[in-house]
Amino acid sequence: MTAQRAWAGEPLRARRFRPGAVLRLAADAIPPPGLVLLSVLSVQLGGGLAKHLFAVLPPSAVVFLRIATAAIVVCLMVRPRLRGLSRTDLAVGIAFGASLGLMNMSFYEALARMPIGIAVAIEFIGPLGVAVATSRRRLDLLWVLLAGVGVVLLAPGGGGRITWAGVGFAALAGLFWAGYILLGAAVGRRIPGQTGLGLAMLVALVLSAPVGVVSGGTALLSPEILLLGLGVGLLSSVIPYSIELEALRRMPKRVFGILMSLEPAAAALVGLVVLGEVLDLREWAAIGCVVAASLGSTRTAAEG
Repeated sequence: MTAQRAWAGEPLRARRFRPGAVLRLAADAIPPPGLVLLSVLSVQLGGGLAKHLFAVLPPSAVVFLRIATAAIVVCLMVRPRLRGLSRTDLAVGIAFGASLGLMNMSFYEALARMPIGIAVAIEFIGPLGVAVATSRRRLDLLWVLLAGVGVVLLAPGGGGRITWAGVGFAALAGLFWAGYILLGAAVGRRIPGQTGLGLAMLVALVLSAPVGVVSGGTALLSPEILLLGLGVGLLSSVIPYSIELEALRRMPKRVFGILMSLEPAAAALVGLVVLGEVLDLREWAAIGCVVAASLGSTRTAAEG
């Protein structure tokens, strides 16, 4: 997964924090499109590393490690201040954090049941749905139809590699991703600075901790496992968030959204190279449909 970040930068204010000076200096030497592609690659490599951990830890424990790493780093940098927030503000922030946690938990359950490229493609229906729902162009119906064709092509067959449980978890992750986008925009309007992001990370951590700690057990105390979990958190959350923020400072959101639409294809390539997940022609065609629908939706939204 994707993941699990802003769609075309919408809830960016809800998760904005300053990257380190070293990262910024390095980013200055890379063109903005290159930064976005690096972010996409980082997220998918984090997913690939997480999937390797499934051999020794259940998905819920890996999610806990990822969120714990990101929460610690973000809160050290953000230092959220809740004083002065209304009950409604807190409720929106808590709902935002819950959507973030549940999105990651659902996605990792899907990742345990199907190739990463297919999981990301199905999950991408969530942000695509938000983009289409907020548009009034008739042309967007074409993108819905195209994405629907992609999902139909990914329906479980007789091979057993794609299961209905996996599809269900990926679709659920997409639903929570849509909620994350909408709630993130609300948090950005209601909660100043980076407090909304810090609050969301803490809520996601509290939500994932009980199941993650119980399912992971004493394996979570292994230095090797903790180090790998740190890598998942950095690759999947901290590094891409920082890179995306720097890229959005230097490029139009329309171009950013178009490049982010390549994420399902990037996930499939990482799955092939890192995990040895070879997709057949039907599965590549399905991912192509989702990518094309995302690209089309992003372009028409920018022109509207």
